[in-house]
Amino acid sequence: MSGIRRATFLLAAVLLLFGEPWSVLILLPDWPAAVTIAGTTIFAVAALAFPALMFLGHGPRQNDTAAKVSDVTLGTIWVLFSWSVLTHVLRLALDLSGVAAPTRPRIVAAATLAVAAVLLVAGNRIAMRVPPVKPVDVRIPRLGKGLDGLRVAVITDTHYGPLDRTRWSERLVAKVNQLEPDVVCHAGDLADGSVAKRRKQVDPLGGVQAPMGRFYITGNHEYFGEAQAWLDHMASLGWDTLHNRSTLVERDGAQLLFAGIDDPTGAASGLPGHGPDLAAALDGADPDVPVVLLAHQPKQVVQAQAENIDLQISGHTHGGQIWPFHLLVRLDQPTLSGLTRHGPTQLYNSRGSGFWGPPFRVFAPNEIALLTLRAG
Repeated sequence: MSGIRRATFLLAAVLLLFGEPWSVLILLPDWPAAVTIAGTTIFAVAALAFPALMFLGHGPRQNDTAAKVSDVTLGTIWVLFSWSVLTHVLRLALDLSGVAAPTRPRIVAAATLAVAAVLLVAGNRIAMRVPPVKPVDVRIPRLGKGLDGLRVAVITDTHYGPLDRTRWSERLVAKVNQLEPDVVCHAGDLADGSVAKRRKQVDPLGGVQAPMGRFYITGNHEYFGEAQAWLDHMASLGWDTLHNRSTLVERDGAQLLFAGIDDPTGAASGLPGHGPDLAAALDGADPDVPVVLLAHQPKQVVQAQAENIDLQISGHTHGGQIWPFHLLVRLDQPTLSGLTRHGPTQLYNSRGSGFWGPPFRVFAPNEIALLTLRAG
């Protein structure tokens, strides 16, 4: 996409995101002039400032204050936009019921604002909480009896970023340890920003306890920053970094291979040796040993199917994070969350433990998945 086309697209997106709720909340209700002027000014200032704040916050400068403001603005305007569109149904119902203007558009405006406020408050509480545990049994026919009942805790998409969530990170680790898992996996999108800026939030992960292995792979967001540095830092915390490689675990004579591949973004990162390489990850693997593959994006299951992988663990989608964004996510990914089958491969896709950008989760709760592997 050329620079002019990209700028035109972004301008149209901003105008639509801010213009629709402005029309529902400010223009159509025919408020007194002072209210209309004040409301229009607020929307205009927000629309003008938003792109600049996003660039300052998430561009090369990574200004955390700008990121916080732009992220809250993005989440708020997305919810307002979505429900401004939906409340046109209410407008039609009121019209058919004979409710006249200006009462009709003012009821619609009040309903839109009320719903948005409730969803944003509840969505923030969900996003900022320590995730609940989601237990899932996964039957792997080739799994040996010695590993029957293996407990695998999955965290992913922690996205440590502009908001200091060090305390949240400590509480997350404490909750994972309470589960007494055999294995813990982090399926990517660890942090947004450099190791120097985010290590305070990430370092509590060094306290995760898992006697049979702690495995980490890169997500796409590592490649917006310092992917290799994050791999090195997680290794320094005692995590086994599955950078296109695998590790064999064994119990009571039964074996299971944990393999990991990079996010597809790594291929264009310019970093030598980065990008998904499943052949390298499985190099030398015994074909009779079942495989659990960590791959950040669910759509990487296409490669997993081709290699008859038993189970793929992914994240990336956040379950859509803020409804109805899941509709756009489904255009790119085969699934949003949960356990699904794709030919010979089962895929568990986590909704993620944290959030990216807007500190809200609307109809897409976060989770710590606890997968209990069952022998066939």
